[in-house]
Amino acid sequence: MLYISGRLAAEDLDVVRTALDAGRVVAVELAEVEVVSRDAVKLLVQAEAEGIEIRSCPAYIREWITNERESS
Repeated sequence: MLYISGRLAAEDLDVVRTALDAGRVVAVELAEVEVVSRDAVKLLVQAEAEGIEIRSCPAYIREWITNERESS
């Protein structure tokens, strides 16, 4: 599982993408995430599409993910 806390912004995505691409992450824990960028939401949408579970996702982020998925 990949635990993320605080902010998830564009400058953080390379690190997260590398962890996800390693193929060993089955879930991303977002309970302690307070701020995300649009690019981060797009990465989370992609991760879910690839079968990675998004856990403890704050409601506003979940809504954003849903909206982003539906608009794609």
